[in-house]
Amino acid sequence: MRAIRRLLLSLVVFGALAPLPACKNNGQPSQAPAVGPAIVTIDTAERKLPFHVELALTGEEQNRGLMFRQSLPDDGGMLFDYDPPQQISFWMKNTYIPLSIAFIAPDGHIVNIEDMKPQSEETHWSRGPAMYALEMKKGWFAERGIGPGAVVKGIPTRQ
Repeated sequence: MRAIRRLLLSLVVFGALAPLPACKNNGQPSQAPAVGPAIVTIDTAERKLPFHVELALTGEEQNRGLMFRQSLPDDGGMLFDYDPPQQISFWMKNTYIPLSIAFIAPDGHIVNIEDMKPQSEETHWSRGPAMYALEMKKGWFAERGIGPGAVVKGIPTRQ
């Protein structure tokens, strides 16, 4: 069942790309079951921006994140889910794509955004308790005028 869910997730969200990796985190991983691919929206004062995310919910999915990937779709990313809210940290060891990460509070507002360099072991922390981390291509948030305080909606709830 788990293998079928992973195959469907990779085909639906990213075509031929398998749902691989991202950054290592120092927070406690969620053990909730995967809920499948999601379309998430960020609300800014000017507009709503929908995009696709892969979900990293299990400890294994969160530890691999986007590691070893060579590319990422322009409107694709990975959403990490942590419960309870906590200070979260990420690094880029074995991650080849430059990424930006938004740390998101339980109410959906972005706490802070950090740019991360490929294959770096520099640690990037949330600036307060966060329940989610959202990785997108480096510069994705800045190019769209998204900063701390913007609200992320449509985050799948735990079942």
